[in-house]
Amino acid sequence: MKFIHYPKCSTCQKAKKWLDEQGVEYEERNIVTQNPTAKELTEWYQRSGLPLKRFFNTSGLKYKELNLKEKLAGMSEEEQIALLASDGMLVKRPVLVCENTVKVGFKEADWKEALQKEA
Repeated sequence: MKFIHYPKCSTCQKAKKWLDEQGVEYEERNIVTQNPTAKELTEWYQRSGLPLKRFFNTSGLKYKELNLKEKLAGMSEEEQIALLASDGMLVKRPVLVCENTVKVGFKEADWKEALQKEA
């Protein structure tokens, strides 16, 4: 199991604490220093069952600076994935990569369900 996060993000800190409290073993990865690759993002997107837009950190400064709210609709999936792979700060976090699913953003109930499926 991989836990991809930004250490300064309060939601990521909350998710990490929750995982630790559950006794979950995971590989930790800083999304800024080890940005996900296009190949990883493609795989995660396909396994998550989520729309690709959910992988974008829509509240982030970079997202707003690049005016992505307007631009994403006109971009292909490949272009969007390449953009996500170019900067970890564009990716919504934390990301929990399990064997059977991928969770983006921290919602305790969703993560609990994902962990139960992995058990």
